[in-house]
Amino acid sequence: MTQDHDTILDFRSDTVTQPCPAMRRAMAEAEVGDDVLMDDPTVRRLEAICAERFGREAALFVPSGTMANLIGVALHCERGDELILERRTHSFAFEVGGPAALLGVLVNPVDCDSGFLEAAALDATIRPRNVHMPVSRLAIIENTSNIAGGLVVPLERIRELRSVCSERGLALHMDGARIWNAAAASRTGLKEYAAEVDSLSCCLSKGLGCPVGSLVVGDAEQIHRARRLRKMMGGAMRQVGILAAAGIYALEHNVDRLAEDHALARELAAVLGSLLGDAVSISEPESNMVLVRMKHADQAQILLKTWNDHGIRALTVDPVTIRLVTHLDLSRDAAKLLKERTPPLHSVPAGES
Repeated sequence: MTQDHDTILDFRSDTVTQPCPAMRRAMAEAEVGDDVLMDDPTVRRLEAICAERFGREAALFVPSGTMANLIGVALHCERGDELILERRTHSFAFEVGGPAALLGVLVNPVDCDSGFLEAAALDATIRPRNVHMPVSRLAIIENTSNIAGGLVVPLERIRELRSVCSERGLALHMDGARIWNAAAASRTGLKEYAAEVDSLSCCLSKGLGCPVGSLVVGDAEQIHRARRLRKMMGGAMRQVGILAAAGIYALEHNVDRLAEDHALARELAAVLGSLLGDAVSISEPESNMVLVRMKHADQAQILLKTWNDHGIRALTVDPVTIRLVTHLDLSRDAAKLLKERTPPLHSVPAGES
């Protein structure tokens, strides 16, 4: 079935959003300078806004969340050191082994039923100081936890991690790619989250709808070092105020509306539950993601193909689990449209067990 672009429902990620006309105007009209020489006033303004919102001393604009997290690792670890995170954390699962390949840092993933790193698991994994072992230097927490279905890590759990890190001599970095969603869903202030970690990253190109860009946030000395690391990694940019302007627009206009994405995710979960019934497991959304767990991998692939044929895009996070992500470019009646285009489950063969 051929679909017109206007009718496509793209649930693959909140990274598929495109800048709205007003954001494009802000980009076109941005005052710019050479950011490598620290002469771009729009970048300086974006960095100041983010530092203030998180209650930290400074922030640094970088091209991507992957670079932001890599800088976060480099701020706290030397070659041969170890970082600890939950196996589903983006820094381990989807950042190309950067800490090991580029920084010489050992990554030690642990499994936690909750979907995010837990204090007890961290405490049990930290190595004793021994000449034969790498030194455990850093823990990373992702909030929201993407592959676990957009789970919001409660502030109290982060405080427990912080306590373990303080007692055992580790730093704590937060991958806050979707920290805006976490704050909106939990009604926890950004400053409260940021106060519990040594450094954090935040992304502008997901729920906030920017075309590109993330920031590293921390203390002034850290960000001074981060600027050098960004240059080393090839992330220093010139008249980048045209991108920073998109970030400023997003922070001024697209944060409060994140609750709409969360409401749509809940609506999608309810619709899919009624359509697919007991044969699948539907996650209860905490933010802007819905996980649909099928019984068999072939079911998932057939449903994806059927959806694709009807103008619906989604991705799997493992062979049996489909993830749907809501965002500002989706129609407000997206759940209704998905219901109209989804076939009965009995038309999706169960395959072999």
